[in-house]
Amino acid sequence: MTEQISTDPLHGITLEMILTELVEHYGWDKLGQIIDIRCFNSNPSIKSSLKFLRRTPWARTKVEELYLMYKIETSE
Repeated sequence: MTEQISTDPLHGITLEMILTELVEHYGWDKLGQIIDIRCFNSNPSIKSSLKFLRRTPWARTKVEELYLMYKIETSE
């Protein structure tokens, strides 16, 4: 059996891992400026943000795109 290699750059990375790393790097204030959503700007927490992002595809996409840009910038 041949092993398939995923071409998805987010393969194996959970939304919680992404959000935690972005918060550690940018902080809630800066993250809320970059992606203007209430769960980042009003009493932010990982738990409440994950709940919102899991229900809101457009917001999750923005977070994933920011994470990919951040990873590209930090790998250079």
